[in-house]
Amino acid sequence: MSKGQFLQRVRRMAVLTGVAAAALAPAAPALAEPLWPNGPNVPGVPAIIPGQAPCSTAARACLRLSTNEVWLMDNGRVVYGPTPMSHGMDGYETPPGVFDVDFKRPYHWSTMHHAPMHYAVFFNNDIAFHIGPVEAESHGCIRLTEPGAVAVYHYLNPGDIVEVVP
Repeated sequence: MSKGQFLQRVRRMAVLTGVAAAALAPAAPALAEPLWPNGPNVPGVPAIIPGQAPCSTAARACLRLSTNEVWLMDNGRVVYGPTPMSHGMDGYETPPGVFDVDFKRPYHWSTMHHAPMHYAVFFNNDIAFHIGPVEAESHGCIRLTEPGAVAVYHYLNPGDIVEVVP
């Protein structure tokens, strides 16, 4: 056997040995998502992302009434939030649905309730995001903390989609 034939045979054996080893070796578990941001990776355990937004990728703002949370979104990715909110009380419920932002004003005076509405972003005609006590229910508007209202005001524009889920 010549030296060239010997080297060719050694190469073939090395390739076959590598293929056999790969086929017989147990598969390594895939890396898991962290249980929470900067938390541990646990293979086989799904990620628990606190405040994950429950809205579609079309939403620019996502509101969950049951947990009083608001997120700002970009193509399904959370860019801000969750931030606390309050919504309409009995008889003045904030309706679930998909709405467009109508208009926004840095300072609006509610003639209906004779109250200031700073950083007001209106959707669904007369419902607005604005600064207000998040501990108390409203007459249908979405009350936010000042940082939340400022973020919503600067992020949303007329025509943007607001999704409100139960």
